[in-house]
Amino acid sequence: MFRNLKKNVKNYYLYVFALIFSVALYFAFVTLQYDPSMNEVKSSIKGAAALKAASILLIAIVAIFLLYANKLFMKRRSKEIGLFQLIGMTKTAIFRLLSTENFLLYYGSLLIGTFIGFSCSKLVMMILFKITGVKTNATLQFSIEALIQTLLVFSVIYLVILFINYIYIKRQTILSLFRVISSTEGKVKKISVLQMIIGVVGILFIVSGYYVSSKLFDGDFTTINELFIAMTFILGTVIIGTYLFYKGSVTFIANMIRKSKGGYLGINEVLSLASIMFRMKSNALLLTIITTVSALAIGLLSLCYISYYSADKNAKDNVPSNFSLITTKEAKQFEQALMAKNISFSEKRIPVLYADVNVKNIMETSLKEINADPNIMTLAIISDEAISNLHLGKNESIFFGNSGILNKIISFKNSGYIKLSGKSQTTTLKYSGIREESILPYNFTSGSLPVAVVNKAVFEELRTDLNPNLQQKSLYIGIDIKDDNNIEKADAIFHKLNLSEDNLSRYEMSSSQKQNMGLVMFIVGFLGLTFLITSGCILYFKQMDESEDERPSYTILRKLGYTQRDLLKGIQAKQMFNFGIPLAIGLLHSYFAVKSGWFFFGTELWTPMIAVMLLYTILYSIFGVLSVLYYKKVIKAAL
Repeated sequence: MFRNLKKNVKNYYLYVFALIFSVALYFAFVTLQYDPSMNEVKSSIKGAAALKAASILLIAIVAIFLLYANKLFMKRRSKEIGLFQLIGMTKTAIFRLLSTENFLLYYGSLLIGTFIGFSCSKLVMMILFKITGVKTNATLQFSIEALIQTLLVFSVIYLVILFINYIYIKRQTILSLFRVISSTEGKVKKISVLQMIIGVVGILFIVSGYYVSSKLFDGDFTTINELFIAMTFILGTVIIGTYLFYKGSVTFIANMIRKSKGGYLGINEVLSLASIMFRMKSNALLLTIITTVSALAIGLLSLCYISYYSADKNAKDNVPSNFSLITTKEAKQFEQALMAKNISFSEKRIPVLYADVNVKNIMETSLKEINADPNIMTLAIISDEAISNLHLGKNESIFFGNSGILNKIISFKNSGYIKLSGKSQTTTLKYSGIREESILPYNFTSGSLPVAVVNKAVFEELRTDLNPNLQQKSLYIGIDIKDDNNIEKADAIFHKLNLSEDNLSRYEMSSSQKQNMGLVMFIVGFLGLTFLITSGCILYFKQMDESEDERPSYTILRKLGYTQRDLLKGIQAKQMFNFGIPLAIGLLHSYFAVKSGWFFFGTELWTPMIAVMLLYTILYSIFGVLSVLYYKKVIKAAL
């Protein structure tokens, strides 16, 4: 057993690393659930439930990886198992030998992973507190409950592995065990017409899914049902298209490249194209799953980071001043408290009225379910004197507050006219476009509707003809702190006064969004990292398997006079495709997914998304480099 472990260490080291990493991450996650210093996080942002859900997903990812890796290793050792049977060992004895060997490897990795997880648990907790902005002390504590849960979970996975190994050994004959490695992975010599059709259909499916996603909020879909059908279509065509792409498109494209060479293939094309053409087809389902989950991980992490990155800008759009108040009494109370602490501030007051506005003439697109009559909107109305350097004519109006969400769901033209209805009369006004700047907080504008600015005379006329059923808040009082260093102190005073819920703090809104999205980003990031490492290991193991199958070919090529460097260039091109194609398709899927709905999460797209994609690409590329190094060893040993 020890000789076997020593002999197979070159095959097992990455498996052991992935297992140790998975155990360490799981133990650190479970430790967070039982750590007393997490109480503030749990109470403020439901952290306990989120961490528990994350740990379950983590188990699923790790279990699938371990079962798949075990399947590959059993295939690689099939000849060894056949030899054991030839020398007279029973299948039960072989099973006991392999199980004990696996036990030493598995539980050795489990103990090391648990120790690393405990050592890093404080660091993980500090990262979480830093991201979420929770101010508390992180302590290093060993949790017996976390240890028991970790041992229990991974022991169950180990028992499942033993059961699968037992079934495998019992079902195989000696002859079949010797044929396992020599069997190819669906290699064919001729590409059929059906495969070409599958290849073209796969590409068309993916392109059509991308096209519909780019049109999702451009006004082509005007009902919730249409949006739902469109999203279902995108999901179905992209996933099916990805499977068909690996099943036929890669082979189809590679065959076109080969034919364009007119039969004059260099050693690089021979080593890369042949493998890509025929092996990707047999791995279509595996590659589809890896690509889809990679796209999901990148997309979710990008959206979380967009929301986190945009927290301050979102808060400013929703609460234009540092503090928003609605009554003179509460504003005076807060201002007196600020003055008592020598915190200087400025104040602005804006009277607000509400009226029904007919926007039929200026409406471009709108979801019909948003309003019973999409042409009539109840908008907040303010006077132009409330905005500096703005002077409107008596029959002129302008809208403010063009948020990203509003612009996608409800879009307005740049000119036209609107009809403003009071209790007894209607006024027609010229419409002069919409500006992005926010004037009133979100609780004055029903979430994200624009604010209509009119001439002072029109505003006063409306005041005398109000529809009482529409009136909500009559006064907006915005308080800005002059010194940014005092904002946090002012926020503490604001909450200490226990003012009504309609009063808002921009700092609180920003902090709350960072806490919530910080926790989600933390969990998605670590789950994504786990999946990246496990899927990278799976692709690496597949390349190890292929390299051993192709060893005789390298021996022949070396005997024909090709150098290690010649062969390695072809292998590098091959790995660029083997690792690059799933990565590139995953990045494309995530890009179009994020691009279609990112504005629901924040105000900045490119910086967060590119940062996430770049980090994922760098980490993923490590496994491609490792596979090239392994091939280098195989080529070196080919002679």
